[in-house]
Amino acid sequence: MKKLCISIIILILYISSLHIYTPKEKTIATSTQQNIEYSIFVDVEESKLYLLENGEITKTYKCSGGKWSTPSPIGTWQIVQKAKWGEGFGGSWLGFNVPWGNFGIHGTLEPNSLGWPSSHGCIRMNNDEVAELYKIIPIGTKITIVDGPYGAFGKGFRHLKSGMYGSDVLEIQKKLKKLGFFTGIPNGKFGSETELAVQRYCRENGLYVRKTIDIELQKHMGFELIE
Repeated sequence: MKKLCISIIILILYISSLHIYTPKEKTIATSTQQNIEYSIFVDVEESKLYLLENGEITKTYKCSGGKWSTPSPIGTWQIVQKAKWGEGFGGSWLGFNVPWGNFGIHGTLEPNSLGWPSSHGCIRMNNDEVAELYKIIPIGTKITIVDGPYGAFGKGFRHLKSGMYGSDVLEIQKKLKKLGFFTGIPNGKFGSETELAVQRYCRENGLYVRKTIDIELQKHMGFELIE
């Protein structure tokens, strides 16, 4: 119940930021109507995708997002690609501008995987429903993804190591760059540059030198989990 309340609050705040909020669903507008601004809100934890039209919820779809080890890209992005993809993707693809990988909304050959976090980070939907969304959504549409109460850190701190990716990695890279330890461009991918930055941070702060970013190190950097 607590998770459901948090998800509802997050959704209300998001819709409020668009200046219009109407909780009732209504019929999806046809392509002939003018001055329509679409947006998408995905709650991975609740496995729900909401389609909004000028700030109003018009449709709710069941979906699935990323597992703990392969999270969906938390944050606000844009749809930058639409394509008709075949085997394994249900025929329709809407790609986001995520810097650490190729993520998007697509269908699935495994409908039983919907309704719980089961993907490698993409948002899966029923094939007929993603085909419907594909027809409605234009390039440039904003999509916001949440997965838990802690913003970029989702459901909580992860123990991060080389090869992992996500919004939490991106935030840590930004922090390390601000402090002068990360010299690359923050991209949400934990690689050799991030390892070196972590080692520099540890040496400078008199900590045990490591290549991973454990929970205590994230706290030492000043990150807090605040709902």
